[in-house]
Amino acid sequence: MNAAHPLPTIDDAQMSRVAVKLFFGITEEWSLTDEQRCTLAGLGTRTTLHNWRQKLAAGEPIKLGRDTLERLSYLAGIYKAVQLLFSDPTQWQNWVRKPNRDFGGASALQRMLGGRVVDLVDVRRYLDGWRGEVYV
Repeated sequence: MNAAHPLPTIDDAQMSRVAVKLFFGITEEWSLTDEQRCTLAGLGTRTTLHNWRQKLAAGEPIKLGRDTLERLSYLAGIYKAVQLLFSDPTQWQNWVRKPNRDFGGASALQRMLGGRVVDLVDVRRYLDGWRGEVYV
């Protein structure tokens, strides 16, 4: 890397805006309710979702806490992994709702809606392991 031309930096507000925009895109594609969105993002009320939507529309900065940013990052990773595993968009759009024996018969979405970060981690690890088997 050339010291005279450092890579551009992304500040926290820019990163948060991108994460929130991606979060809404993913959860819209999965046809989630605002209640489900709140659970996945670890939010106590829908007011925060409303504020995020307003700030996105107005181009205002968004500040996310570490926990929320971590949750949104896991969701993005889950979304990307499903896309890599399935070539047909209908399959990767619906996979999150299909019963899965590896989650005790619950769907990946039901598992993620447990509300804990570890529920998102478990689904992400599951998909990463599955991808490892498919692409070895």
